[in-house]
This record gives sequence, structure tokens and C-alpha cells, in this order.
Amino acid sequence: MKGKKANESFTMMTEIVLPNDTNTFGNLMGGRLMYWMDIAAAIAAQKHSNAPVVTASVDNISFENSIKLGNVVHIEAKVTRSFNTSMEVHLRVWGEDIIQKYKYKSNEAYYTFVALDPNSRPRSVEPLIPETKEETNLYEGALRRRQLRLILGGKMKPDDALELKALFFKD
Repeated sequence: MKGKKANESFTMMTEIVLPNDTNTFGNLMGGRLMYWMDIAAAIAAQKHSNAPVVTASVDNISFENSIKLGNVVHIEAKVTRSFNTSMEVHLRVWGEDIIQKYKYKSNEAYYTFVALDPNSRPRSVEPLIPETKEETNLYEGALRRRQLRLILGGKMKPDDALELKALFFKD
């Protein structure tokens, strides 16, 4: 497999916050935003894998700024690294008050997807080729984030997480 560039998976999704999307405070409901983020991330993962994908995990989502009724939501998604059958996707979410001409960061997150073959079994995906400094930084950190996800999910023993251990223990 030769690999695909990170920017080939770039996806931008835009929504407007309508009354049905908000809570009693007039803010976009977190669950609705997570739903939109899942769609944008899945599209990015499908672009990279050229296959249907399923969500495997969602990392911590901390909301920095709420997005208000009537504002526009911009969700940027891009694959940061691929492993054997899975891909990590980084998302950035921005709110925009078009009337006041003000754009602000809402949150960031990482989602993980698994590519599927025609029998709905995991299938191999191409390696990711980072090009920019930011893509390289995200790529290099992806293995540590993956190991943490696997430990928290009970699929890896902490002693086996060599990349993660290297952050805390020096030889």
C-alpha cells in the first residue's frame, strides 16, 4: 500500500443552529453537535479508506464555548493517522455569528473509525502521509492517544503501551 495524504480526507461540514437543535438556554445541544461531528468524521474516514466505516471510539469532548441559536457551526475533520484497519480523525468545531461577523472555537475531539469490507468485517486501510508540521505533530501523537484509548477500553495492558510509558518513565 502506497499511502494517502492527510489533506485528501479533509472534510468541512456546515450547519445552522435551529430552535429544535437547542436546549432551554438557547445553546446548541451537545448531543446534536456530537451527532454532526460523527457524520463529518465518518466522511473523512471514508475518503481515506474508500470503504464504509463504523465509529469505534470518541475521545473526551470538552466544550470551550457554547454555540447559540441562529449561529452557524463549522466542523473540520481530517484523518491524522491510520493503523491496520482503524483511522483516527481529528475534528475542530467553530461557531460563527454571521450578523456580528464573529467566529469562535467551540471544541476539538478525536474520533476513531474502522473500515469495513463487503462482509462487514474490518479491512486494511492505506497508511497516512502527513505533509505539514501540524499534520506531522498530530500523526506522531496518534499512537500515544491510541494506546490510551486501548488501555481505557480494556484492550491493552498499561505495561504494553510503550509509546505512552515513554512520556512518564525515562530509561
